[in-house]
Amino acid sequence: MRDPSYVSLFRTGELASRTREALKALEDCCLCPRQCHADRTKGAEGACRTGRYARVASFSPHFGEERPLVGSSGSGTIFFSSCTLRCSFCQNYDISHLNEGAEVGPAELAGMMMSLMRAGCCNVNFVSPSHVVPQILEALLLAVESGLNLPLVYNTGGYDRVETLRLLDGVFDIYMPDFKFWDEALAKRYCSVPDYPGKAREALREMHSQVGDLVLDGQGIARRGLLVRHLVMPGGIAGTREIMGFLAREISKNTYVNVMDQYHPCFKAVHDDTLSRRITREEYDQALYWAAQAGITRIDGRAGLRISGD
Repeated sequence: MRDPSYVSLFRTGELASRTREALKALEDCCLCPRQCHADRTKGAEGACRTGRYARVASFSPHFGEERPLVGSSGSGTIFFSSCTLRCSFCQNYDISHLNEGAEVGPAELAGMMMSLMRAGCCNVNFVSPSHVVPQILEALLLAVESGLNLPLVYNTGGYDRVETLRLLDGVFDIYMPDFKFWDEALAKRYCSVPDYPGKAREALREMHSQVGDLVLDGQGIARRGLLVRHLVMPGGIAGTREIMGFLAREISKNTYVNVMDQYHPCFKAVHDDTLSRRITREEYDQALYWAAQAGITRIDGRAGLRISGD
């Protein structure tokens, strides 16, 4: 099996160069679209409430991800604390909003990667990585020296800055962004970022230009490419029809898409008239219809298996 592309970047010194550039950016941080300009090297935490070092809430083999990421030994997830978004319905609000987790240095983060590889995981899956790209690169240098050679997954809410993603060209093998909302007003109401739809479109274009459509090996395990998640929301407010049309027209009809049915009210959503219920079977079937109508040909195989017939 061919080594991941970041191994070549390490051998040529390009990975070290990218790491230096990313760490320098922490002095006037504009890594995510919020561009808060905090000097995170001197204790300022900025909008992400994260300073010089990353905070990690947990790491372990995870079996709840999409089938191409899991295999028989799981996806090696590392959950970072905080998030560039502030989704009012977040199912992991203790991590994203309450910042649960502990600060880790580069050696400890590299050790987590190696531990997941030794556990037999198919990949190392960084969850909510957008605000800690420099810290990931810094730790990756140490992990590659120790023999890391698993595909890396960039598991993001989709609110990413293209300039930061370009630092990752050839580093991440698999991009797995959400596309949450099409409408700016709803993105502002539920995620606190009205520019989310535009930034997500820009990010997905950049991700696909780097890695292309999702490629699976002979065992059905993802090795490289783009996998898009879309959570179906009550009342169709996520804009599923428009998002599927965008993916088919501007990304690829061969985009691997997980049309997710597991929305349930969490955090502040329990007090929102629109979000305080689960979706219905009819709403989910409509979302699948829109994906098919747009011409999307690769829908995650678990589609429709979890929702009840309500």
